[in-house]
Amino acid sequence: MRFVKGHGTENDFVILPDPDGALDLTPEAVARLCDRRAGIGADGVLRVVRTKAVDAGDVEGLDGAEWFMDYRNADGGIAEMCGNGTRVFARYLVDAGLAAPGEWDIATRAGLKRVTLGASGDVSVDMGAPVALGVGEASLGGAVFRGERVSMGNPHLACRIDEPVSVLDLTRGPDFDPAVFPEGVNVEFYRPVGDRHLEMRVFERGSGETRSCGTGTVAVAAAAAGEAGTGEWTVDVPGGRLTVTLDGRTSHLRGPAVLVAEGETRPGWI
Repeated sequence: MRFVKGHGTENDFVILPDPDGALDLTPEAVARLCDRRAGIGADGVLRVVRTKAVDAGDVEGLDGAEWFMDYRNADGGIAEMCGNGTRVFARYLVDAGLAAPGEWDIATRAGLKRVTLGASGDVSVDMGAPVALGVGEASLGGAVFRGERVSMGNPHLACRIDEPVSVLDLTRGPDFDPAVFPEGVNVEFYRPVGDRHLEMRVFERGSGETRSCGTGTVAVAAAAAGEAGTGEWTVDVPGGRLTVTLDGRTSHLRGPAVLVAEGETRPGWI
């Protein structure tokens, strides 16, 4: 099995080129690939498949994009969308000669996502409009945190705190009401550190704490913006810095996307 390893602000992925959709990518295989001690190690897997090879009954809205991003969390579970993953996916397509630098769509389970990139440098993706769903709660270490429920095609709970995010213990996931979040939830903790400048940490469903989360970055910017809902926000995550632009109609996420290695798994390992 051929693979490429890449990351966006240290949110890292195993990229599997599978243009014809031939791979039988089981949850067990994904979990093994993402294992940081016995596998390649990653927060998730990006399977690169042509949209014409995808079962249209499983995924809607594929028209208009040549490539589909089949994203899996580190535990093998299927996820709707990954902001940093989309940017890394786009960088891979250009690096592999499968797409030209410029602006075009990638198909995801959360719909078409418009990416913009050059031959090198940052990658920007149109993340769509954040959808505010009201207040929610999560508990961590005996403390209850109230936050804003935000949909970015996947579920988020963005909790503002008044202390540095570094003090939180995210070695285990926050507890939440499964009746409110039946599909699970990505929980972000953020703190304002300047004018339209936030710091954030996140515990992602199916992956644990990650060094960055693209959809989560947009979710906290939308929560911090409130009803105003516009402006450019700088968000510092453990893995680096991302920029979120909110214009009242959609959102854009911009930041680095880096490919670091490629190789082939040993026969019979997966």
